[in-house]
Amino acid sequence: MDTNLKFERSDLSANNIQLRVFGDVTIHTSTRLREQLKPLYTTKTQRIHVQLDHVDFMDSSGIATLVEGLQWSRLTGGKFILSGLKENVRDIFSLAKLDTVFDIEDTSQT
Repeated sequence: MDTNLKFERSDLSANNIQLRVFGDVTIHTSTRLREQLKPLYTTKTQRIHVQLDHVDFMDSSGIATLVEGLQWSRLTGGKFILSGLKENVRDIFSLAKLDTVFDIEDTSQT
């Protein structure tokens, strides 16, 4: 089990932040993802783009963490965008019908 989750944050502008995630997002690592995202949930941040192109596996705790981001975006009028989902991760979103509620881009481009 890989518990080594890494992040690469890019501040594209003062209110447009991109977070690239590297590793599996599981019950053992989702807290670290939450720690990276939570400070971004401010009224100053208008757009958070989470790139998942280096995530091979995500369990329900990872999805719950991303749902928090979605809730933040709906409360504040911000945007919470996912991109670069690998097929197995995209399948999880599809099975849970979350692919219809998240703003998911096919590429990792911003």
